[in-house]
Amino acid sequence: MPRILAIDHGTVRIGLAISDEMELVASPLKTLDAKQKPEQEIARVVQEKKIGRIVIGMPFHLNGQRGEAAERVETFATRLGKVLEHEVPIDFVDERLSSVEAEASMSRAGITGKRERDQIVDQLAAVVILQDYLNTQRGPAGFLLPDEVYDLPLNEGKSRRRR
Repeated sequence: MPRILAIDHGTVRIGLAISDEMELVASPLKTLDAKQKPEQEIARVVQEKKIGRIVIGMPFHLNGQRGEAAERVETFATRLGKVLEHEVPIDFVDERLSSVEAEASMSRAGITGKRERDQIVDQLAAVVILQDYLNTQRGPAGFLLPDEVYDLPLNEGKSRRRR
């Protein structure tokens, strides 16, 4: 069964995540430099990993409006579609707060170094985008995790100091 590739597009880095063959679980794949012709590298990944669909996070504003970043993502998707000769469907999914969830996951995992965080934050944001997409495709009864897992306590009454 073909896999699904998720893309968290940024102006500096692009995070990639991939589904398992059963389209149940999203896993981080790699981070690309956004300035180094990422469409070519993504096309290579699509062929190598037998990707059957691509989902790209669409950066809406919190109020649901589209902005400049959404236009950049659409332009990128158009270029990617041309490189792939439109053989792989590309879907857009709402990515609001995916980076916030990725940052929270890294904090919970104790990943604190800036360099380490920069290397994986975009991959984790792509994982959040893809897992949400996979869960949505299965419907409410097919979610792998209860909704409470995504409830991120912002402060839990404790203040944290950086050292």
